[in-house]
Amino acid sequence: MNAHMPPRPGQAPAQGPQPLPGVDAIVAVGSGKGGVGKTTLSVNLAVALAKLGHRVGLLDADVYGPNVPLMLGVNAQPKMVGENRIEPLEAFGVKVISVGFLNPGDKPIIWRGPMLHQIMKQFLGLVEWGQLDYLIVDLPPGTGDIALSLVQTVPLTGAVVVSTPSDVSLQDARKAIEMFRQMKVDIVGVVENMSYFVCPHCHNEVDIFSRGGAEKMAEKFAVPFLGNIELDPEVRKSGDGGKPVVLQGESSSHAKSLFAFARKVIERVDEVKASAPASVISIQYFWRSRIATNPRLHPPRDHSKLTSSLFLRALARA
Repeated sequence: MNAHMPPRPGQAPAQGPQPLPGVDAIVAVGSGKGGVGKTTLSVNLAVALAKLGHRVGLLDADVYGPNVPLMLGVNAQPKMVGENRIEPLEAFGVKVISVGFLNPGDKPIIWRGPMLHQIMKQFLGLVEWGQLDYLIVDLPPGTGDIALSLVQTVPLTGAVVVSTPSDVSLQDARKAIEMFRQMKVDIVGVVENMSYFVCPHCHNEVDIFSRGGAEKMAEKFAVPFLGNIELDPEVRKSGDGGKPVVLQGESSSHAKSLFAFARKVIERVDEVKASAPASVISIQYFWRSRIATNPRLHPPRDHSKLTSSLFLRALARA
């Protein structure tokens, strides 16, 4: 059925994206290509925002390669609260949910589109995110089912596109920009990861993957540029060790460019929200008001453990 056609008699109207109660901004982090450090930036962005005093959630939507648990050093099972609701885990002040909590180890997830859409709906709709200033969504690489499901389920505030400066990465990043534009999602901006490497011996900057390509692409596509992130072995080491490098603080030379990136995201999200239609703002205000005045929207919490099999059965029932 065409989106602009009325429903047939007896047929319920199709539901569009529904705001998440209590969540002020939902920001997707995507890339056209894998291996550009998208998850590393998603994790450090979320933790940096939390360290800057914001209430933050992180949804690991990269179901085929869920690396967020490793990078946050979290290895536990989510718990059930209330009536078939899921309590996210928390790490470094960030609420987090990932399919990696349900399918740990090296066993692959082999799912088709309908199951991917279903789990996205559950992670967004059944998780008790509570009051958040930002929900960061780490998308899988490419322009496939997960991104489409996300846009169909909730109204995104905007999207960050990650690329390295190499022509191969930029070619696919351009496709990611066009994908978000076709889905009517505002582009928060483009960030260039692995932009340069500082030699530890001579301290000269080396352009391993070229340099400046993402900034030129952003200019060509008339989207904001969010900065250059250094190719820093400490970032990799911190991620592998489950302690994101931004935990070292904004004064750390290893984390400085990541905090600058986070601050630009804050600035751009504020700009996008300020230009949003009044109807979107009024819906968000309505939900915040309801949560503040209606305690029933916060189900009582218990601490009964939720196994992977029980959770997957809960997904199937929902």
